[in-house]
Amino acid sequence: MAWFIVNISNITLENALSGDEPRDERLAQVEIALLSIIFITAGMLNFGVLLLLWKRRKQLSRMRVFVFHLCVADLVVTFFQVCPQLMWDITDRFVGPDILCRVVKYLQVVGMFASTYMIVVMTMDRYQAICNPMVTFQRRRARWNGAVCAAWCVSFIGSLPQIFIFSRVEVAPGVYDCWALFIKPWGPRAYVTWTTLVIFVLPILVVIVCQVRICRTVHINFHMKTHHVAESVSKTLSSRASSVTGVSKARAKTVKMTVVIVLVYIICWTPFFIVQLWSVWDIEAPTQTATFTILMLLASLNSCANPCIYLLFSEKLPKTLVALMCVGQSDLKESIHEEATMVSSLHISLKSLPHCR
Repeated sequence: MAWFIVNISNITLENALSGDEPRDERLAQVEIALLSIIFITAGMLNFGVLLLLWKRRKQLSRMRVFVFHLCVADLVVTFFQVCPQLMWDITDRFVGPDILCRVVKYLQVVGMFASTYMIVVMTMDRYQAICNPMVTFQRRRARWNGAVCAAWCVSFIGSLPQIFIFSRVEVAPGVYDCWALFIKPWGPRAYVTWTTLVIFVLPILVVIVCQVRICRTVHINFHMKTHHVAESVSKTLSSRASSVTGVSKARAKTVKMTVVIVLVYIICWTPFFIVQLWSVWDIEAPTQTATFTILMLLASLNSCANPCIYLLFSEKLPKTLVALMCVGQSDLKESIHEEATMVSSLHISLKSLPHCR
């Protein structure tokens, strides 16, 4: 399923090169069933959300730009990570030339990098919008921004080592597979530890720091505004005060969605990376058990969860789902127009400027 679900779990290569051992067919059937469900579900959900966002491409807020690219990243995971692994499990061995082996391994990690770092830049954008609002005010709304481009560049560049690490190897007389050849014992340990750091640990640390500061700022802001409202009970609320309240709700909504996306990402991927680290640092790790395999496979559920989170944070969820199923209906634009607008603080604040003059 990921870079090395088949490769690292058998990374010693000595056993593989000594003979073509039969696989556990029952476990293989479970893998194929799970991957098939994940592939179909993730593909349909992410395509559906992309369709909704594409219909409103002229009105995309900064937050929706990040959601759009997160869906694209999840589709990369779906079609270039889950799908190749599904085909791989069906055929038992990798079928294809050496160049295809290298390209598949490269694209598998591109999807993981992109999905992770899109969450990072999304969280950093929310941090800027709430903790440094004046910086956000000076920005222009754009469908493409530097943070998104940086996330994709990191993904494409950071995945390049895959091309040189993996290749088509003869694992048994006349039997070839897509394998990674390492110098034992530090080779696989260095590889798995490094990828865990750059794809999981470091990004999560950045996200946690940003989220803690965001929550602290929102908490302080909430108490300040509560105190302000209490003092103004006997007075007529101005339009400015009303707009401030609206901004707080919009910010809180986008922050909550970002927090849920981060939590789901951690829940889905933490077991995967723990299992991979265990498999290379403990020579007696039960790498061939069903538990190991299922934990690695379930990590791709993150690609199914992200579009669900976006839809759940839309106030008109039932109408959104109807729009997804009835793309050709004449009232599609109206249904999409009524979808909850999760705008960034910049967009709402600009709306309130005329009242502040």
